[in-house]
Amino acid sequence: MDPATLIGLVVAFAALYAMLTLEGVHVEAILLPAPMILVFGATIAVGIAGGTLKDFLRAVKALPRAFKGKTTPPRDVIEQVVGFAERARKDGLLALDQEAENVDDDFLRRALQNIADGTDGEELRTLLEDEIHTRAKADRAAARFFTSLGGYAPTIGIIGTVVSLVHVLENLSSPDKLGPMIAAAFVATLWGLLSANFIWLPIGSRLARLCDLEVERMTLLMEGVLAVQAGSQPRLLGERLRAMAPAYTVPEAA
Repeated sequence: MDPATLIGLVVAFAALYAMLTLEGVHVEAILLPAPMILVFGATIAVGIAGGTLKDFLRAVKALPRAFKGKTTPPRDVIEQVVGFAERARKDGLLALDQEAENVDDDFLRRALQNIADGTDGEELRTLLEDEIHTRAKADRAAARFFTSLGGYAPTIGIIGTVVSLVHVLENLSSPDKLGPMIAAAFVATLWGLLSANFIWLPIGSRLARLCDLEVERMTLLMEGVLAVQAGSQPRLLGERLRAMAPAYTVPEAA
């Protein structure tokens, strides 16, 4: 589990709380039900309206991954693939069918099974590339949904503020009430900006980043297993795969 999103959101809201405290503002002053219902309810509603119901359900399903999503270091992927190359070099490609039984990753399991079944290399590459593309397309759709919420929320907050200010103008005959009413009116704008920048946009960015990392992992696996199928020497295969992930290599101490 990579807790980056959880840590970031907690720190962000803690900074907000610290500011409110230092300014002498009570937290209850911004926890007003009416503007919060408008901002969160309408933002999610127009987000649904801007896509399909399937997009919304996919985004909801992907939401836990933004907080609990784990990333696999390329080093682990490379070591695993090199192990397959050593096994294939020693016992033949048919031995990869046994290796597939001990693999939890469906993508890798199917790749190994296809190699053991004698699937042509070009056909296998096309099959794996199509699977990577389909997975990335679905994951990016979920990320775009939350990013779109981040775009809608500030404007909806302004709408809430305008509605509240109309109510303020209706009560100009009560000057003693104007201060609290005007302050309350701007809470909608606050929650629009707050929800966009503290919630929706970070979640969208997180899901997009996880998608990119997953595509990189699957691509590394694809190139690795195809090289195993072609009979690549394990040591050379490891060097090739490490060269494909330079951002993740750790320089050795001199």
